[in-house]
Amino acid sequence: MPPSSPADTSSAAPVAIDGRAAMAWMHTARFFTTAAQLHQLPEVQVPEIAFVGRSNAGKSTAINTLAQQRQLAFASKKPGRTQHINLFALGRQGALEAVLADLPGYGYAAVSREDKLRWQRVMLNYLVQRKSLSAFVLLCDPRLGLTELDEALLDALRPRVQAGLKFLVLLTKADKLTRAQQAKALSITRLQAGGGEVRLFSALSKQGVEEVAQLLWQWTRPESNATATPESAPPAPPEEA
Repeated sequence: MPPSSPADTSSAAPVAIDGRAAMAWMHTARFFTTAAQLHQLPEVQVPEIAFVGRSNAGKSTAINTLAQQRQLAFASKKPGRTQHINLFALGRQGALEAVLADLPGYGYAAVSREDKLRWQRVMLNYLVQRKSLSAFVLLCDPRLGLTELDEALLDALRPRVQAGLKFLVLLTKADKLTRAQQAKALSITRLQAGGGEVRLFSALSKQGVEEVAQLLWQWTRPESNATATPESAPPAPPEEA
């Protein structure tokens, strides 16, 4: 009998990438554009991953840590000062392979009610309507847990999640917890999140950094998302205005 032909791998899962390679890919991140309103953002034909959360959850710090760059994302000493959607391009040798989005924080009491409502509208419109959005990362301080605003955001995005939108709840500042407290926070948050991924993360101790970089890399590979259409035609949101 002739030797068997190689197995067909056209529908197989993407080849795994190690932590060092994933971090090297994240290091390619560079500023792309900024916008105060959704209509000001350029359309992109690559996967887009949004970072969202309360104003003091550490979004910009997490992005900078993953990218191994100190000032890629603006981290204000006064939470709530970021008022724009900031996009960062990812890709080797200047290629555009994926986009990270740093969204305005929400829930910070020191800004006016009018500003808070405006930022929340912009953020929610982006998350519900942005066609290229393929995943989002919800950052949360594990000492506080998911707040009512966090849970409301997850509820608002359930239709898109059910349609294939991936999400990660990132428990930041994990270095401030003991191992027992970390395990408890993971267990509780997994129940609250009702799906998606939940990971511990620390910019200080670098806990979880490589693992998150690997996950984001996988999410930007077309083969890893069976429900997504090709990069040239991102999935349409179910509730687009």
